[in-house]
Amino acid sequence: MKIKTNPWMILVAATGIALILLSGSSCTKENDDNTIPTGTFTDPRDGTVYKTVTIGNQTWLAENLKYLPAVFGPGTGSQTEARYYVYGYDGTIVAEAKATANYSTYGVLYNWSAAMSACPSGWHLPTDAEWTQLSTFLGESDAGGKLKETGTTHWNDPNFAATNETGFTALPGGYCFSGVSFTDMGIAGCWWSATEANSSGSWYRGMGSSYSELIKISNFKELGFSVRCIKD
Repeated sequence: MKIKTNPWMILVAATGIALILLSGSSCTKENDDNTIPTGTFTDPRDGTVYKTVTIGNQTWLAENLKYLPAVFGPGTGSQTEARYYVYGYDGTIVAEAKATANYSTYGVLYNWSAAMSACPSGWHLPTDAEWTQLSTFLGESDAGGKLKETGTTHWNDPNFAATNETGFTALPGGYCFSGVSFTDMGIAGCWWSATEANSSGSWYRGMGSSYSELIKISNFKELGFSVRCIKD
């Protein structure tokens, strides 16, 4: 399959719409409505505490991964070497990057090489098949809406069909485009899979503010996307 260079344009084309955790403490409980099994996981590498959610028979982090062993500016893309980005940050000091609001809210953007080893022990980067299992369980036409955070605090209007009934709370963290610039925060969220499309590209899932689908797309491994880990 031909690899595209602009993930957001692919999202638009795919929908036909012109508008555009092993360690630490963990537990599982039912939400107040007794429908969403939730819990927490503490990453032993940096002490970050994540919310978790079980959807069908899969348990996911309910937040974007924040593991940041190093940080790079957007002009340092690589197809093969691990790259870690924080949206809007152009330096190389991890403590500074972690102090930003975007890191706190949206986590880290990883190129595919970094994403493949970013999840903590007991968790892993979901395969394309595991993403497909999620979208099939939720329903292909509106899986994205069921995964997106509601409202327009983070998502741009209209945040179409967002219900977050799964508790997944997907956020529009944008992406680092070809190691050159940051773009589309508020408009799109992109999450890597562990499955290659070909030697230079891999599959990922995208959600947008103007549609309800969870879109399957492939793109160059050098792009910086968000990561959601799934439990082993």
